[in-house]
Amino acid sequence: MTPPYTGTPVHTGGDAEHGPEAGAAHSSLKGYVTGFVLSVVLTAVPFWLVMSKAFDKSSTTAVVILGFAAVQIVVHMIYFLHMNTKSEGGWSLLALIFTVMIVVIALSGSLWVMYHLNHNMMPASMHDMRNMP
Repeated sequence: MTPPYTGTPVHTGGDAEHGPEAGAAHSSLKGYVTGFVLSVVLTAVPFWLVMSKAFDKSSTTAVVILGFAAVQIVVHMIYFLHMNTKSEGGWSLLALIFTVMIVVIALSGSLWVMYHLNHNMMPASMHDMRNMP
């Protein structure tokens, strides 16, 4: 027999969104503000580096900007996407690692193939074309 309705909803803690087994970190306003401030700083510092020409070599500036971009990706994943080792039993983090691994393999393989195609497919007679009428 079910208990009589008292007008107050009873939360059992077993639903998929808010239950203890869900493990997803729900952020507060403080978490969102922290993520926003970090994102602004991680955007403003590289902008300042480029505009002030802080480094003599542009390659150094590019490497520093890529470092800030990697940190900003992590900030977004933690503060806005709420990814951690506990959410969905760690499967979302495992899927992210697998995706990064596939992207690195695809990019490095593509660059390797393009470099070797350019190097191996260049005709030997290309240098002799300067002597042609």
